Amino acid sequence: MTADIDINDVKHHLDTKGLTCPEPVMLLHTAVRDADVGDVIRVEATDPSTQRDIPKFCQFLGHPLLASAHEDELYIYYIRKG
Repeated sequence: MTADIDINDVKHHLDTKGLTCPEPVMLLHTAVRDADVGDVIRVEATDPSTQRDIPKFCQFLGHPLLASAHEDELYIYYIRKG
């Protein structure tokens, strides 16, 4: 899933590179809690399980997953706090 994301819309950057499940989702949960409604969070991860975990997290908690990308060993997600 990809979408045009304006870099100016990103209010929070979450670097979870090198961390494995469940740490990326736990840190995302904290970032979402600290964000304002409507803020966009960019998550960078290297754990392939984030391909499953982050979309499920977003769906379960009602935060739109705006876009995701996979570049080499890097997984990137853009999430809007709902």
